Amino acid sequence: MKAAILEQFNHPLTIKNLEIPTPQPNEVLVKVKASGLNPLDIKIQQGAAAHAQVALPAVPGIDMAGIIERPGDNVRSFKAGDEVFGMAGGIGKLQGTLAEYVSVDADLLALKPANLSFKQAAAIPLVFITAWQALANKGKVTFGQTVLVHGGAGGVGHVAVQLALAKGAGVFATVSHNNRELIESYGAIPIDYTRLSVEQYVNEYTDGLGFDLVLDTIGGSVLDDSFKAVKRNTGHVVSILGWGTHSLAPLSFRSATYSGVFTLYPLLSGEERASYGNILREATKLIEAGKLRPFVSSTHYTLETVNNAYADLANKSISGKIVVEI
Repeated sequence: MKAAILEQFNHPLTIKNLEIPTPQPNEVLVKVKASGLNPLDIKIQQGAAAHAQVALPAVPGIDMAGIIERPGDNVRSFKAGDEVFGMAGGIGKLQGTLAEYVSVDADLLALKPANLSFKQAAAIPLVFITAWQALANKGKVTFGQTVLVHGGAGGVGHVAVQLALAKGAGVFATVSHNNRELIESYGAIPIDYTRLSVEQYVNEYTDGLGFDLVLDTIGGSVLDDSFKAVKRNTGHVVSILGWGTHSLAPLSFRSATYSGVFTLYPLLSGEERASYGNILREATKLIEAGKLRPFVSSTHYTLETVNNAYADLANKSISGKIVVEI
C-alpha cells in the first residue's frame, strides 16, 4: 500500500510502499477513503507535540473515513463492506490514517453517517469527540443554559457550537468579524472579540452575570478570559488547551469550577476506547438528524499533494477542515 511517512521532524512527508497491515483480534482492516487533518498533525510534524508520543519514522494522520476490508478475530460489531469513521491512529505507536489501509481497534469506530461523503465524515472524529467530552461529559450542558465557545469558527469550535445548540442551550461564540455569518448560520450569536473586551461582552450578553458554561478551544490568555466570563457560583469552564500557567484567582472569586480535556489518552493508553466509538455514534445521530454539519474545505488533496495540505493548514490559508482523499 501507499502511505505518507514522516521520517524527520520539520521535514516534508514522503510517499512510500508499505505492507498492508494484518488486523489483530478486536481490530478491523479499513480501506481508507479520506483522512482529516487537524492542527495537532502540524505540531506532530514539527516535533512540537511530545504529548502525542510519536516515534519516527511514522505514518501520520489521526482521523479517517473508509470501508472495512476485513474484520479481525473477535470482532462482531462490524463486517466487511461497512462504511465507518473514527479517530483511528497517528498517536503513540498506532499507524496513522494517511495511507491506503489502516488496521484499527474496532472500539474506536462507528458507522459513517449515511448523509455524509467520506470526505465530510473524515473531518468529524477528533473535533466531535473533543467537543462532546468538553460539553456533554465535563460541562454537562443542559437545555436553557448559556454557553460561550471561544474560537467558534475553529475545528472543535464550530462543532461545539452546533452540539450545544442541539442540546438546547443558548450559544455565543467569539469569532473575528469575517466569521460572523458562519456562526449566525448555525443559530448562535457571534461575539467580535476584536471589538469587545471580556467585561463588555459579559455585560452586553448576560447583564453582567456571566455564562453558565465556557469552552476554551484556544488556550493561553483566552483561558484567563474564560475565568472572567463564567457565571458566579454555578458556572463551569472547560479547556482543551489548558496547559499553561494561570492564575485561578478570577475563577475562585467567582466560585466557579474548571475541567480539562485530553482527547489523546485512550489512544495512548488503550483504556476507555469504546467510549470513543459510542461518542461517534452520537455524532452519527445528530448528523443524520440534520443537527450537525461539518465545515469542510472544497480544495482537493491526495496523498501525492499531502504536503500542500499540511502547508495550507499551517498557513491557515484555507477555510474549512482540510481533508486528504485517498
